[in-house]
Amino acid sequence: MAKVSIKPLADRVLVQPSAAEEKTAGGIIIPDTAKEKPQRGKVVAVGSGKKDEPMTVKVGDSVLYGKYSGTEITIDGDDYLIMRESDIFAVL
Repeated sequence: MAKVSIKPLADRVLVQPSAAEEKTAGGIIIPDTAKEKPQRGKVVAVGSGKKDEPMTVKVGDSVLYGKYSGTEITIDGDDYLIMRESDIFAVL
């Protein structure tokens, strides 16, 4: 997990998406144009939470999130998503 120099504000979370699947369970290679957006990733930074809502995820958690959740950003050549904690469905 990369160390980032960004601190999300309030209830926002910075997530590094997992790599998209390269092959199906049967061994068929998936071309780039047909790859699904990953819906899981690892939390690399968390905000301090809202005054009445403390954060429940922490750095290092593997999480599931919505297919179109968050905003894609690039930091030092690495791709991340920044999203609200409420966009995260579950901690794995």
